[in-house]
Amino acid sequence: MILNLFSGTNEGLLFGVFGIVIILFLAIDLGLVHKGPAKITQKDALLQTIFWVIVSCIFGGLIYFFGGGADDALEYFSAYVTEKALSVDNIFVILLILRYFKIKDEYYHDILFWGILGAIIFRAIFIFLGALLIGEFHWILYIFGVFLVYSGIKIFNEDDDMEIEPEKNILTRWAKKILPISTDDRGGRFAFVEKGKLWFTPLFLVILLIESTDLIFAVDSIPAAFAITQNEFVIYTSNIFAVMGLRAMFFLLANILDRFYLLQKGLSIVLIFIGVKMLMEMSIVQQGFQMAFGIEHAHIPIIWSFIVIMVALTLSIILSIMFPQEEEIVEPVETTKN
Repeated sequence: MILNLFSGTNEGLLFGVFGIVIILFLAIDLGLVHKGPAKITQKDALLQTIFWVIVSCIFGGLIYFFGGGADDALEYFSAYVTEKALSVDNIFVILLILRYFKIKDEYYHDILFWGILGAIIFRAIFIFLGALLIGEFHWILYIFGVFLVYSGIKIFNEDDDMEIEPEKNILTRWAKKILPISTDDRGGRFAFVEKGKLWFTPLFLVILLIESTDLIFAVDSIPAAFAITQNEFVIYTSNIFAVMGLRAMFFLLANILDRFYLLQKGLSIVLIFIGVKMLMEMSIVQQGFQMAFGIEHAHIPIIWSFIVIMVALTLSIILSIMFPQEEEIVEPVETTKN
């Protein structure tokens, strides 16, 4: 099952195109576009966001024409949109981390670059292991379904306020114990050598924290992708294209995230829906549909899955804009003079 791509002679070509695009733009970004600390403007963030959306859509078109046809293309776009939506929560947590450590704006780009590079590697491992487990134990898909329904309900009932406690993160606590950590960032460096001794800066701790939180978010996004399709190539490429656009989306949305307060509700509906869709494939559920409605095989077509995902997320954004959240007014406390 591992690396189960498309049938035909174009699977190697698509995989090669994907690899070239990712490696090329990572190399250009690291070596040519950003050679030093620099603050990303809102205009640059918008252009980069549009660019990655276009590239992602073009690749979806390649899957349609040279891969598995309309169904695989719809699965790709469904997984891509779902991962994009899940990334919004990820962006919010990254913003909280950067603000907690009081990181300068001009260092954001490099931190997010290495964070995304780590996400590319770890998500490949997650998807590989997930595909291996599903290939051996197909019933794991139903555990994913239950987990997604639970996550959706949990997210729906969560408060908007989110706090982070980096000092309680196991990875950062471990790093502080075994690594020499300096008190300054040394002009945006992650590590430096002084008097023959290797030191790590607080920026290195920030990267570790961002990587660990991305792994936590992957626990939601990877099962969600497997609920949409079991094609590892579609899962990985849609995930990575969504992640590649994460940094630009961070700079674009960092200051306006609070306006889309209903997006979390829309995302919870999506997770519940795809979790239920996966559970519908269980034999006991299929038997229930056959006994109750005479339906031999209950199945939600991928086109309807895509429509539900798009409608839920789009409506949550539109309603957030139409009915903005009221800001709490804190009234001054009156004091009496003695």
